[in-house]
Amino acid sequence: MPPDPDKRKMRKLKQAIKRRGSKHRRADAKRTLAENPEEAAHIEDNLGRFRSDTMNGLDSDSTRKREG
Repeated sequence: MPPDPDKRKMRKLKQAIKRRGSKHRRADAKRTLAENPEEAAHIEDNLGRFRSDTMNGLDSDSTRKREG
């Protein structure tokens, strides 16, 4: 049985979103450090549209299902 091309697309999309979120987080931290060094240690991560947690569990791959 060949791999599902839609599943591959979803994985690549999620990977791209996660990578974009990491870049966004680092750039935001660097900007905050330059603008306000005293508060830089207390900032909260705000990923906004770069969140990938909503994509968790979208694929229903039968090879990952456990019997039991």
